[in-house]
Amino acid sequence: MFAREEDVLEAAAGWRREGRGVVLATVVETWGSAPRPVGSHLAVDEAGNFLGSVSGGCVEGAVVAEAAEVIADGRPRLLEFGVADETAWQVGLSCGGRIRVYVEKVS
Repeated sequence: MFAREEDVLEAAAGWRREGRGVVLATVVETWGSAPRPVGSHLAVDEAGNFLGSVSGGCVEGAVVAEAAEVIADGRPRLLEFGVADETAWQVGLSCGGRIRVYVEKVS
């Protein structure tokens, strides 16, 4: 879901204040045609609720699934999706670009 960056960060902070496990995913690099710019965020809580976007919907499902792992073990991940990446085709990134997304637990 698209939202203003301020709304995404406020949602993440609010969910955390409520005691939920929360992850913030951030686009840290792009190459070629990328649907969302560097600095775009996706906040995900432990129940799978999310707000924001890192790819305009192409890879959000994969990022939300990885967020559950980050909440469980607390270790950040750097995810990469691109058109040449078999995983990207599986999750639908077909815009021709590549993105890197840093996924970290909010504490």
